Amino acid sequence: MTSRLAFAAICIALLVTSECARLKRQNDEDETEEKSVEELCENRPPDEYFRLTTDGDCRDVVRCTKSGLKQISCPSGLAFDIDRQTCDWKAKVQNCNRLEKPRKILPNLKTDEPICPDGKLSCGNGECINKDLFCNDTPDCKDGSDENSCSVETDPNRAPDCDQSQCQLPDCFCSADGTRIPGSIEPNQVPQMITLTFNGAINIDNIDLYEEIFNGQRQNPNGCQIKGTFFMNHKYTNYSAVQDLHRRGHEIAVFSLTHRDDPKYWTSGSYDDWLAEMAGGRLIIERFANISDGSIIGVRAPYLRVGGNKQFEMMADQFFVYDASITASLSRVPIWPYTLYFRMPHKCNGNAQNCPSKSHPVWEIVMNELDRRDDPSFDESLPGCHMVDSCSNIQSGDQFGRLLRHNFNRHFNSNRAPLGLHFTASWLKSKKEYKEELIKFIEEMLDRNDVYFVTNLQVIQWMQNPTELTGLRDFSEWKEKCDVKGQPFCSLPNACPLTTRELPGETLRLFTCMECPNNYPWVLDPTGDGFNKRR
Repeated sequence: MTSRLAFAAICIALLVTSECARLKRQNDEDETEEKSVEELCENRPPDEYFRLTTDGDCRDVVRCTKSGLKQISCPSGLAFDIDRQTCDWKAKVQNCNRLEKPRKILPNLKTDEPICPDGKLSCGNGECINKDLFCNDTPDCKDGSDENSCSVETDPNRAPDCDQSQCQLPDCFCSADGTRIPGSIEPNQVPQMITLTFNGAINIDNIDLYEEIFNGQRQNPNGCQIKGTFFMNHKYTNYSAVQDLHRRGHEIAVFSLTHRDDPKYWTSGSYDDWLAEMAGGRLIIERFANISDGSIIGVRAPYLRVGGNKQFEMMADQFFVYDASITASLSRVPIWPYTLYFRMPHKCNGNAQNCPSKSHPVWEIVMNELDRRDDPSFDESLPGCHMVDSCSNIQSGDQFGRLLRHNFNRHFNSNRAPLGLHFTASWLKSKKEYKEELIKFIEEMLDRNDVYFVTNLQVIQWMQNPTELTGLRDFSEWKEKCDVKGQPFCSLPNACPLTTRELPGETLRLFTCMECPNNYPWVLDPTGDGFNKRR
């Protein structure tokens, strides 16, 4: 085989780009052929895909299995993104010239004999540093290995496994596999809670949809109107509509300020990034929707890209009560929400996801994946979907209806963990039959006496004080938001035409019942009063 030095010399001598490229491809292929499967797979995670050659159309990758290498190909027109480990449009994939993800130096956390004294752990180069320096987002090892093994499973400072003797309601809830019912109530006495959540801006494009679903006539068995949870984007939102949804008892939560179109920004976001996006987003909602009761306590990450420990540290510091971004893979028995004082009771679901590994005083309203099979008793297994609009096989109202009823039965006939139905309004409006099928399902469920459509906060309130079905008519935490009080604050909001130096060239309308600010609120100026000092 041509050596690397000889290969380089040939290229310099030839000075012919195309011939160099051809020889390099041949050189890469010869090296791959000489490597055995054992060499290719040594110390490589079984779920990691890699290329055998950079030649071709960037569609083919392999991964290691017990029976050898397993190959997959992206559909025509797509390419495989080695870093994100997924197929994407070819124009978006910038790493077709790489065979594999960069290999990181790992610390020596598991050895036959201790390498370091008590309280210290070994870096990849054998250096010993204090255990509490591992996974603190600052490389303390000279080789940086202390920040390279920080998953929920590998972080040496990770939250401990669930200990029910140390985790007591109302402040803490955990179970070994996440399926335990709070309060040890018998399943037939547990209300089947259903949460309807909506992501995105609230404006003229979807207000009519929300009015139709939550028309004031549909009541839970306790006589209270059904409620929803709205995870809000700032841009294009009509804050007078938000103010009215809040007045009517719906829950308003934060879906970020900018909703930046870069999943890595969220996955790898700093503490200050999450602070500006979520606490800044809440400040804007409170000010321009005139919400002053401290009820905005929930967060959902854009693209469901969780920001790891930094996100949850910020949430605890800013008194956010819960996150609703982490998904749990489809399983026979769904998972109840839990607190993050102890370790997550399920795997961190998703490619390149950054779940929190340490202990945090925050609730997680886990998103159980939905079973999207048309006929679960017959169809082959399909991956679950977390947002209803990500269930790509749902193409008709009938299919949507079957999905709703089948997943209701999955929850109701097992441990009655809350059933989350998560939407973007545009999907529900894309076909009239989707909206009609959802309303039909809601009314069908309300004919029962054991199903409640509640907000995420109301789920936590029930879990903190588990109450059997027979006592729910007088459950005070749910009665608090039962009745709509007062009239809309204003019928003709201010339509403020505003600009900000942060978005040059854009003039945006801010609809609010409050006074118009000087600038369009944005990251460095969330109040719109004037720019803060740059972070």
